[in-house]
Amino acid sequence: MTIPPSNTSPASSQGMAGPAYGYPADYADDEIDLRELFGVLWAGKWLIIGITAIAAVIAVLFALWQPNIYRAEALLAPAESSGGGLSSMMERYGGLASLAGVSLPGGGETSKTDMGLKIMQSRVFLADFIDRRDLLAPLMAAESWNQSSGELKLDPALFDVESDEWVREVDPPKQAAPSDQEAYRAFQEILTVSEDTKSGFITVAIDHLSPIVAQQWVTWLVEDINATLRTQDVEEAEQSIAYLREQVRATSLAELQSMFFQLIQSQTETVMMANVRPEYAFKTIDPAVVPEQKAKPQRALICVIGTLLGGMLAVLIVLLRHYWRTEDKPATEEGA
Repeated sequence: MTIPPSNTSPASSQGMAGPAYGYPADYADDEIDLRELFGVLWAGKWLIIGITAIAAVIAVLFALWQPNIYRAEALLAPAESSGGGLSSMMERYGGLASLAGVSLPGGGETSKTDMGLKIMQSRVFLADFIDRRDLLAPLMAAESWNQSSGELKLDPALFDVESDEWVREVDPPKQAAPSDQEAYRAFQEILTVSEDTKSGFITVAIDHLSPIVAQQWVTWLVEDINATLRTQDVEEAEQSIAYLREQVRATSLAELQSMFFQLIQSQTETVMMANVRPEYAFKTIDPAVVPEQKAKPQRALICVIGTLLGGMLAVLIVLLRHYWRTEDKPATEEGA
């Protein structure tokens, strides 16, 4: 018995194997050959080492070029409230006053701590603080700090110390002397105010080239915010007292007069407590001191990151160069 020869050949079997298993014909060409990848990197090792070394040197020079920045911090706690007596008594006697046709000043008392934090970071307060304390030049024109003498050097291209005038060159509408808005933005960059929601403690910090300046500015900032809040409360209390005295003269009802006298007493106590307590809104737990160690820059971290970025760039350059050469080679062969 004769067996007829098979029509399938090894070539045809191999040709059917790919589609039978679902692999495209050029699947092998798309695979990443790790040996080839390591070979390419090894062949370009000197280029990688060179670029990485250059990046490391640049990172070191950049880190050394950065000036030291010092941070002074003060830990604050909300001072005990002066009572909020007016607000609570408004709620008690508001109904009685309305029945008698008397309109009492609005209560709705906001937390003194929240109010103080918002004012401390407001544009109006900081602009007035910079102007009152004469901080514009050391804020906007500081160039370096002499550690041995403790003096702060100003940039002569921005501020002329001898004539006490600004000489910086700026484009309109800016002027040589920085505006309040410029000063406010610059101060915002160096000011940090954070509150611990659990304990309620508040940290106020200033970053500056001079540790002496940083410590002094934190101290002044705490003093001025307390003074500002104290002045506001005293003015409001005195206005309330004047209003309540008018109401006493305008009514003949004994109950209303008694209520007004209690409100006047409450506001008088507010004025008294504000005048005898320097730390009116914020009590200093840990005052700011002149820092001995810099807060930034972190030069070691800058060097490490710069070196890593340089190495990654070098590897990318080697791989792209190999890819371009591989793409150009078939085109050259076809042209030949």
